[in-house]
Amino acid sequence: MAARVLLRRRAAAPFMAATLVGGALFPSVALAEAPSHDHFNKKPIYDDYETFLSPKASSTPVPSPASETIPPTSSTVLSSTPEQAHEHKHHTPTPTDRLAVEIGKARLFLYKYAVATEDAVNGAVDRAFNLERSFTETVASLAPPRESGEKLMPGLVYVLVASMAGSIITRNRNILLRASVPLAFGVGAGWLLIPVTMTNVSELLWSYERRFPAVADAHLKTRQGVQDAWRFARVHVDVGKHYVDEKVSDARDIVEGWVKKGK
Repeated sequence: MAARVLLRRRAAAPFMAATLVGGALFPSVALAEAPSHDHFNKKPIYDDYETFLSPKASSTPVPSPASETIPPTSSTVLSSTPEQAHEHKHHTPTPTDRLAVEIGKARLFLYKYAVATEDAVNGAVDRAFNLERSFTETVASLAPPRESGEKLMPGLVYVLVASMAGSIITRNRNILLRASVPLAFGVGAGWLLIPVTMTNVSELLWSYERRFPAVADAHLKTRQGVQDAWRFARVHVDVGKHYVDEKVSDARDIVEGWVKKGK
């Protein structure tokens, strides 16, 4: 038995030496096996890892990178073009990317409506402030200046008393007189007691009336009619006064003549 083992070891040593010498003198090229097409048809685990190969590159076996004896073919040159590199880099969006895009759209939508709401609120607040300032300035413009010497407090009280007196006078009359006489008494007392304030009020009312041409024209016609009637009344009063003065002078002359004749 020991002899057989020893003979086997002695026969294996020359065989191994012959194999190594033959490999060194006659080198051979080992080609890598081309991957099967089913490998590329399968969906990868991760969506962002997808490779795209042209039909020419997938149909031709690719040599091993370690072999230097095989010259490069057209398929290897084609695989290094920029188009192939771009295809390798291209990938479909992942669910995380799509979710980020939708979140960005939602944020832009909310931001747009938040900005619109903020602008609307700011505009409403500005209009309220402008209205308040206009109201305070209008009320302040109605007050008489200090140098005029006109006081509002007693004058307004007297105007109110005059209006109440008109309502008391017409309490048993029709509704037209009960509505017009107190107003006329109040306006008349205002023009007599606080003329500067009434002038400011009339100018303010006229500025509002000018916004409506029909109302402004009616106001002008009414005012012109009132002024004409007042002028006509004053003329008739002057004529009557002159007539009365003449009659009184004539009567006095007659009486004086009678007195002189009596003496």
